[in-house]
Amino acid sequence: MTALARILAATDFSAPARHAVARAFRVAAETGARLELSHVVEGGPLEGMRRLLGLEAARVEEHILGKARENLYALVQELGQPHGLGAGIHLVTGNVLSTLLEQAEELDADLLVVGAKGEGYLGRLLLGTTAERLLRRTSKPVLMVRQIPHEAYRRVLVPVDFSPWSAPAIRLARAVAPEAELVVLHAFEAPFESKLEFASVGEEAINRYRAATRQEAQAELDRLVAETGLDSRRLCARAIHGPTSRVILTQEQEQDCDLIVMGKHGQGVMEELLLGSVTKHVLAEATGDVLVAVTG
Repeated sequence: MTALARILAATDFSAPARHAVARAFRVAAETGARLELSHVVEGGPLEGMRRLLGLEAARVEEHILGKARENLYALVQELGQPHGLGAGIHLVTGNVLSTLLEQAEELDADLLVVGAKGEGYLGRLLLGTTAERLLRRTSKPVLMVRQIPHEAYRRVLVPVDFSPWSAPAIRLARAVAPEAELVVLHAFEAPFESKLEFASVGEEAINRYRAATRQEAQAELDRLVAETGLDSRRLCARAIHGPTSRVILTQEQEQDCDLIVMGKHGQGVMEELLLGSVTKHVLAEATGDVLVAVTG
């Protein structure tokens, strides 16, 4: 991906979802992408209301949908006006998860933006295993917003493992945050490092082995960065020793990053895209926003 053309932001009108919409407007303003704003009214409760209220249900349903439509337009006015932007409005009823996934495909969205927490349907959507279902079932990058977006992203952390997706991940980070500094990170541990002490290998030899492994990792990282063709003046590459999850979360804090771009591995079947343990750990523990995208 070299540019964003269309962004889909979902809202349940909770405060966390509002932060997500505000971030979506900022990203759209910075990238020139078109923004689509969606609210899904859960079909199950509506059906129950129709059954229980009978003839009165139509009037109540019209009121619910009318109020939701007003809220959508108010969001666009309040959050889009400072950026001089509008947004497409989508108010639909149905299963929330399936509807969002269908909308993302139908609109050919390059990015799906949601709040990391929510008080309404997105709160239930993004908790526990349902969150993994959302991330598994879409081939679209998903930006999960935790922070109030006071400014554009300043520094983005991009962990890479030298898989074929690593260079596209860096380009995706640049597409989403065109003015940010990118911190490209590779966490490494030397092969069989934990076994060396048990094999009576001395500390000095272990340190030399670790240093040589770091040197190789840094050289590979530098080659990867050069492959992207991005401006190296707004990009730094760091190879750091330690367990991957711990290194990522530590560097998020030490480098003062406000976005992490992570990957998930495609299985070839959209329903079952696999979230790795590192990605799940970072999603659970990161303090900033996290963007998750398919790695292959």
